[in-house]
Amino acid sequence: MAEGTDDEDKTEEPTQRRLDQAIERGDVANSVEINTFLILGAFTLGLLLAAGPISQAMTASLRGFLAHLHDVPADARGFQDAGLRAGIVWMKALAIPAGLSIVAAIAAGLLQHPIVFSAQSLGLKFERVSPMAGAKRLLGPQAFVQFGKGLAKVGIVGVVVGTILWNDRDRLEVFARLDLAACLPAVLGIAVKLMGGVLAIFLVITLADAFYQRHTWRKRLRMSKEEMKQEHKESEGSPEVKGRMKQIRASRVRKRMMAAVPTATVIVTNPTHYAVALRYEAGMEAPICVAKGVDSLALRIRAIAANHDVPVLENPPLARALHATVDIDEPIPPEHYKAVAEVIGFVMRMRRRAA
Repeated sequence: MAEGTDDEDKTEEPTQRRLDQAIERGDVANSVEINTFLILGAFTLGLLLAAGPISQAMTASLRGFLAHLHDVPADARGFQDAGLRAGIVWMKALAIPAGLSIVAAIAAGLLQHPIVFSAQSLGLKFERVSPMAGAKRLLGPQAFVQFGKGLAKVGIVGVVVGTILWNDRDRLEVFARLDLAACLPAVLGIAVKLMGGVLAIFLVITLADAFYQRHTWRKRLRMSKEEMKQEHKESEGSPEVKGRMKQIRASRVRKRMMAAVPTATVIVTNPTHYAVALRYEAGMEAPICVAKGVDSLALRIRAIAANHDVPVLENPPLARALHATVDIDEPIPPEHYKAVAEVIGFVMRMRRRAA
């Protein structure tokens, strides 16, 4: 009951992070039907490409064997040698189809998912040796689906093979009266036709199974709302930590600004709310904002400026505009050049008069 309730709570689609974690531990969507289809297809392609050489090689071997059948010793050693030679001939003849099948088997795995090396899949898990878990796997929904799929494949493939053989029944009757070596090319042709029909059926089965396996895999990895929240916290950080980090950064910025106020050329203020500290030296393209603040922070800037004899000028519109448009350690925008130039020019004239 508890497990069923947990599955019902998992209503959210898995995130990309959860999918990546599943792949890293070897939990991937794998369809056996894709492997079967590609292997059968590669073997059929190999037969099509090498049907002529295969039939010629087998025909020559069979004729040679029948022609020298009287030379084969009628004992176990003689039959063993004859079987070995026949096996070598068959292996050479089927080398191309078998090689293509091996390549297809490797490609089938790479097509469904990248190569994954996971130590977790090699570890001992008690549910694998648990009798209850084994009975659940054997009698569970997945087992019945696999059983039904197997029966359906056997039945459909049997119908297709039976239909093809029934249509070629006249040729099969003729084979019984022909020389065995002469039958091989025709037999290979029928074999290719049979495999082509089986492949057509397996293509439909493979597409359906690939979709089903992908759907089942994603369904198994679904998450509850609580798991979604927890993953969001782990990936983005908890709000408390983020808030604390923000406070630390703001504190560092304030300390840096307060240390830079004595180097300012002028403080532009709105008497009670805004304060912007600007620094300008000969050769600079534009004045730079070294500190800014509102309310209590503006009062601190003005107090530090007074202690270090930094001029403070009231210009409410300019103070508000600069505070809204310029960042710390950045030059002022071009649209404020004229107004700021007048302020700094006034400060320079006042300094010259005082000197």
